[in-house]
Amino acid sequence: MASEKAKELAAKQKAEVKAAKLAKKNSTNPRDWPWYKQYWQTYKVTAEVDPQLPWLLLGSFLGVLVVVSVLGGVFLPPWWIWLLLGILGGVTAALWVLLIRAKKATYVRYAGQPGSAEVALSMLDAKKWFHTAAITATRQLDAVHRVVGPAGIVLIGEGAPARVKQLLASEAKKHEQVAYGVPVTTILMGDDEGQVPLAKLADHIKKLPKKLEAVQITDVKARLRALDAVRPKVPIPRGPMPSMKGVNRAMRGR
Repeated sequence: MASEKAKELAAKQKAEVKAAKLAKKNSTNPRDWPWYKQYWQTYKVTAEVDPQLPWLLLGSFLGVLVVVSVLGGVFLPPWWIWLLLGILGGVTAALWVLLIRAKKATYVRYAGQPGSAEVALSMLDAKKWFHTAAITATRQLDAVHRVVGPAGIVLIGEGAPARVKQLLASEAKKHEQVAYGVPVTTILMGDDEGQVPLAKLADHIKKLPKKLEAVQITDVKARLRALDAVRPKVPIPRGPMPSMKGVNRAMRGR
């Protein structure tokens, strides 16, 4: 009897493991993808808006390969060791070029679209910066996004400047009341004077003066949950933006 139950349990566990592997294989979640699939997805997405990408990758690979293998083989034989090092160096250089071009292409692809600020915010280190897309929005697709991190609370306005400035001022006041003593910074995203372009948004936020430690950030997040809980439902201005997790994970490496 015990033996039969053990066999049934083993068969059940085996079936569960098999089902989990199959689900992971067919998953659309980039977190479940192997590293090479993430890089391939990054390449495909980037090549759609960057036709020079294949040649840049080829040039960077061959350039490093030739320099390392030829110079190393001539002055410090045996040549085959330098050939292997050249191949590794070429692959590394090509991947580096891919990630740089992918970041630029991502901004080009989504510039001007509603919700595009979320692309830049997703480039921030998720262990230090915690972003919430469209904490408030209008039917005209204006929105305010929020980031909580070492710089305190950062509110990013996206949309028509006249309307967004009012939204930012209102949200800044609410956040100052709930998170008393925590610095609140407002940023208007755009390409005009006094605004921060999409491509520079993430770097701009990371360069803000450090004000909070990790423990304080956790406390601020808890206080903001109370504010978010009483917010009325608003239309969320999300454009045609697919998940960027696969691209971002490939950029950061596994």
